[in-house]
Amino acid sequence: MLEKFIGRTKELEKLSQLIIKPSAKLIVIKGRRRVGKSRLLMEFGKHFKNYHAFSGLPPEKGISAEEQREEFAKQLNREFGTRGIRTDDWGDLFWHLAQQTQSKNALIVLDEITWMAQDDPTFLPKLKNAWDLYFKKNTGLTLALCGSISGWIEKNILNSTGFLGRSSLNMTLNELPLNECLQFWNNENNNISNQDKLIMLSVTGGIPRYLEEINHKKTALQNISQLCFDQDGILFSEFDHIFSDLFSRRSQLYKRIVNTLSSGCREAKDIASALNLSQSGDIYEYLDDLNTADFIARDFTWNFKDGKVSKLSHYRLKDNYCRFYLKYVQPMREKITKENITLDQWSTLAGFSTIIGLQFENLVLKNRALIINSLGLNPGDIVCDNPYFQRKTSKQRGCQIDYLIQTRYNTLFICEIKFTTKIIRTQVIDEVKEKIKRLKKPRNFSCVPILIYFGDIQETVEDNGYFAKLINFEEYMK
Repeated sequence: MLEKFIGRTKELEKLSQLIIKPSAKLIVIKGRRRVGKSRLLMEFGKHFKNYHAFSGLPPEKGISAEEQREEFAKQLNREFGTRGIRTDDWGDLFWHLAQQTQSKNALIVLDEITWMAQDDPTFLPKLKNAWDLYFKKNTGLTLALCGSISGWIEKNILNSTGFLGRSSLNMTLNELPLNECLQFWNNENNNISNQDKLIMLSVTGGIPRYLEEINHKKTALQNISQLCFDQDGILFSEFDHIFSDLFSRRSQLYKRIVNTLSSGCREAKDIASALNLSQSGDIYEYLDDLNTADFIARDFTWNFKDGKVSKLSHYRLKDNYCRFYLKYVQPMREKITKENITLDQWSTLAGFSTIIGLQFENLVLKNRALIINSLGLNPGDIVCDNPYFQRKTSKQRGCQIDYLIQTRYNTLFICEIKFTTKIIRTQVIDEVKEKIKRLKKPRNFSCVPILIYFGDIQETVEDNGYFAKLINFEEYMK
């Protein structure tokens, strides 16, 4: 039996609105591995009398274009009971699929389409022809093209002249928002501490497949030991699978880039220098691939006077699982594999609190709508909102702000994000004062200091009255 379907309310609503269109629909869905693309389409498939899903073979060594076609033909045969289909031409394969679904209320899913098209330049042109000649004649048909290699889909489908104007919906699946993540704890939600939930989300992020593996009868530390520090755990080898499946021949390079960002934000030139790469267009191509695949984020600064985005940007590792793996699991892999042990005391490793703090920042930024709502801001009044940094020059000092919101009323909300397993003391006030002092801003701008925190806070911090608002993120974990 399938796991209970959780979340994706907005996405399902968008998909459901397509059904009323009196014509064939071509939709494109992309997103990182394990984010729930196939599961979402399976849930959407309940609206159809017929649901047919086909998937490409993972791009392992030796898998050829011919084998991709042969596998597709086998899946066709199993799905419809057909025989004798030619496998040397995608055009024939698509024709047979169209014939089997002719005049039917059907959802056809071509899953991991980037794998199907591997090493075969005829795949997309023949799919385009098949859509124009056969599929779109069936007004009850929805054809979903689905894949994990978002950059490939952007380049070859969404921005391709061959498919221009043909898709009814282009959807990118990101991590689940916090309120939907919490539903994975089911009836145990009130029995699990908010800190335990936060620690689990600091490892899994909002990735549905990872959240499904949580054992609600165990603590966060027990769950993470089993999932990450046991060689049979799903998250022990997941990192290698992600990059080999998505980036194939370049997987080692992309791993190195992500590793470089595991300790904090960097500019492109610093990443190139750390990896001994030239500061040519290539490094930006690699970073753009990782950004499109939703593993990293490119956070731009902007001009306060006109709100225009500047050329300055930091790259940030936004995928919580990747950072946790690189900082804790990877250094222990050999020991765990050779000695066949499960590491139970991983939380005592150096820098644990610091890393969870970075993960907490990611969690806040992914759910920034909660902060905007808490501050009573109208999204339409926001000029820009993002992590912000100011580069050190001869005329100004450097500074970095965890999250900055600028409104059209010349107000800057300076948000400090703090996680602690101990207590937040009045030192945080001095830290934020120093950041605001360094920040170069126009004279007519106001700064409003905000503290977003998780953990205990010293009474004197609140009594001081420096922060315009103290946002206890733990309230959103209930």
